[in-house]
Amino acid sequence: MAGDERAQPAGDQSAGPVAPPSVDLNADVGESFGRWTLGDDDGLLHLVTSANIACGFHAGDPPTLRRACALAAFRGVAIGAQVSYRDLAGFGRRFMDIDPRELTDDVLYQLGALEAFARVAGSRIGYLKPHGALYNAVVRHEAQAAAVVQAVVEYDPALAVLGLPGSALLAAAEDAGLRAVPEAFADRAYTATGTLVPRSRPDAVVTQVEAVVARVLRMVTDHELVADDRSVIAVRAQSICLHADTPGAVDLARAVRDALAAHGIAVRPFAPAPA
Repeated sequence: MAGDERAQPAGDQSAGPVAPPSVDLNADVGESFGRWTLGDDDGLLHLVTSANIACGFHAGDPPTLRRACALAAFRGVAIGAQVSYRDLAGFGRRFMDIDPRELTDDVLYQLGALEAFARVAGSRIGYLKPHGALYNAVVRHEAQAAAVVQAVVEYDPALAVLGLPGSALLAAAEDAGLRAVPEAFADRAYTATGTLVPRSRPDAVVTQVEAVVARVLRMVTDHELVADDRSVIAVRAQSICLHADTPGAVDLARAVRDALAAHGIAVRPFAPAPA
C-alpha cells in the first residue's frame, strides 16, 4: 500500500518530513524448465523490487532457480518463494484437493529448495507467495490457507506472506503473528468481489500498456480499481504484481516504473533483501 501523505498542523515544528508514497513491484520469475523458456527474467529483474521465484513444483528446474536467485541477489531484488501444488504438467493452475498436512510438507520442501539457492547467491528468502490454483484456493479455502501458513511458522516466522487482500491466507497469517502483505495485480482483471477473473476467460489478462499504467496509478494513489462489471472496488496493496508470461511483460514493467517515478511514487521492496 502506498504511504499516505498526512498534512501537518500549521506551526507544528516538531513533526518530521512526510515520507513520499511508495509501493513494491513484484513479478513471477524462474518459471522456465529444461529447454522450455518462459518470460524474460533478466529483463524483469532490472525493473521489479521483489521476485516471486518458482520452487520446482509448478515450474523451474535447479539451474533455472539458481540463475534466478543469483540475478535477484546481484540486483538487490528481494527473493520470495512462489510455492505451488505439485503440478508441473499443469503449471500449477489446477486445483488439488490435497490433505492439509501433506500440503504443509510440500510447502516446506519448496521453501528449503529455494532457500538453498538463495543462500548460495548470498541472499535469503524474505517472503512466501502461493502460485496459480493454490493462490486462488487460499482466498477462501481455510484449511489449505492454514496449511500454507503452518509451513511458514515452522520454517521461519520472520518470513512475510504475500497474498490477496481479504483472503483466508492473509487472515491466517495475521492470526499466526506473521507479517501479512496485501498485493494487487497490474495485468489481471478483477471481479466485483475483489477476486481475479478466471484465466479461462478472454478478458482475464490486461496487456495494453496504457491500461496497465492507469490501473496501477489508480490503485496506488486512489486505492481503487474498476472491476469487470465496471463497478469500482477498493484495493489496498503494499505490492503490485506483474506476470512474466503476460505478453510484453518487460515493457509493461518499464512503463509502470516510469509512470510511478513521474508521479513521485518511490518503488522499494516490502521485504528488503539481506545486505
